[in-house]
Amino acid sequence: MTPGAAGDPRTFARPAEVIASGVCTHRAGPSARLLDGTRITDHWFDLPLDHARPEGALIRVYAREYVSGLNPDTTAPLDSSADVGAAGAGHGLPWLLFLQGGPGGKGVRQAQLGGWMKEVAQRFRILMLDQRGTGLSTPANRNTLPLIGTPEEQADYLVHLRAPSIVQDAELIRLMLGAEPWTVFGQSFGGFCALSYLSWHPEGMSRALITGGLAPLDGPPDRVYRATYQRMRARNEEYFGRFPEDRQILGRVYDAVRAGETGAAPSVLLPDGSPVTVGRVQMLGMFLGGNTRMDQLHYLLQEAFERVPVVPVKVAEGGEVMAGASQDILSDVFLHGLYQQVSRATNPLYLVMHESIYAQPAQVSQAQQDSPPLAQLASPPEDDATDTAWAAQRVLRSFPDLADFDPDQTAHPLLTGEMVFDWYADLDPALRPLQAVTEELARRTDWGPLYDLEALATNTVPTAAAIYTHDVYVDRDLSLETASRVQGLMAWETDEFHHDGIGDDGPGILRRLLEMTGP
Repeated sequence: MTPGAAGDPRTFARPAEVIASGVCTHRAGPSARLLDGTRITDHWFDLPLDHARPEGALIRVYAREYVSGLNPDTTAPLDSSADVGAAGAGHGLPWLLFLQGGPGGKGVRQAQLGGWMKEVAQRFRILMLDQRGTGLSTPANRNTLPLIGTPEEQADYLVHLRAPSIVQDAELIRLMLGAEPWTVFGQSFGGFCALSYLSWHPEGMSRALITGGLAPLDGPPDRVYRATYQRMRARNEEYFGRFPEDRQILGRVYDAVRAGETGAAPSVLLPDGSPVTVGRVQMLGMFLGGNTRMDQLHYLLQEAFERVPVVPVKVAEGGEVMAGASQDILSDVFLHGLYQQVSRATNPLYLVMHESIYAQPAQVSQAQQDSPPLAQLASPPEDDATDTAWAAQRVLRSFPDLADFDPDQTAHPLLTGEMVFDWYADLDPALRPLQAVTEELARRTDWGPLYDLEALATNTVPTAAAIYTHDVYVDRDLSLETASRVQGLMAWETDEFHHDGIGDDGPGILRRLLEMTGP
């Protein structure tokens, strides 16, 4: 593979040389205390947009530092020198960098330390990164991206928001903080970034902790969706086996939505005025990615309908209520819950960048194309194709055994998971201005690599990963395949949790991963 594509990490400048050039800046503060005594400090970094051209445009990257109130350094007055930078509060503790899931997810905002953060804060000062394009970092959304120019120019900007650029940011930040090699913890897409970090800057890591599965290192994205559709089918069966009455309720929801789509009844609209479609209802399958979120889906479906009168209720003489005709309609409670699942107003990059997290050069993306079951694709990618081209949609339409997910073939289709489709941007007002650039990225073919396979094969950084047997978002089999290709990676497979396991028992999971990787 010859370096050259925009965002190709093989062309990035050396972080130490970038720091020495003086183009990057760091401002720390102000600091504050949470109610539990935790000291938080804001960190602002100006970093190159294109790490291959550090002398070019800069973007802002934000991170928030958390130091437990149990640490003696947090007793210093907030206006003291303990507020600022690497010499500040918690300076006696090593750093832990957290990389959030996504793509497009900002760092977690905590009102007090709890869960996994409370556990690791006993040993580390935590840096919570707003990955480039998210949160308080320079935003990439419907208000900012169109200002860049044409869809092609916007796409040229967005290729710099992938995992290799995120981890180059992290390494520059580490050097600017004066930190020793640090612990990197990545959840879901954050774990993908951790693998990228191990590829390009292992010298900056003392250990890597990964939860929610491991990214496939090569092959087309079709492999991912072929596997995760099957996982979602099993999870649907598990859900309806637990709540059999919900299958009928969901069918009624689909029928009500189809009646609105065909004109047999008024259109069903979400609170933002956008239409409800069967495909959007299927997105409620996102609830199935977690242990307890399955129950939340059940509660939402229980309130899916409310009965309202068709004609005014009459009150007879003497106060007797005369009930008129009535009908069931989709409730505001349900429509609001659906809106919260399908709207990308707060994380537009989740759609825009989603399939690009699997996009790589031809030599990498075609590596597994001829292996079953992808050889069975009705319309496999061309031999030299490296575009993602709505892979989840292509797989759905290529395998007859997936007809039960297709609303065009099944009246009451199964719920979907982390699959994105070309109609998303057209229906979501927050995404509509980004529809053209999303299509541009789907057609793009000049991608740089996400990982250095040789570096991973000779990895020396202590690394542990939690792999969930029934994970519907990051397939267990693909995760174990990757684990076998990263030297020294210790995989802990468990069927106790689903994808968001750190929300169920973050302390226990992190405690185990830390023990696996040493003191």
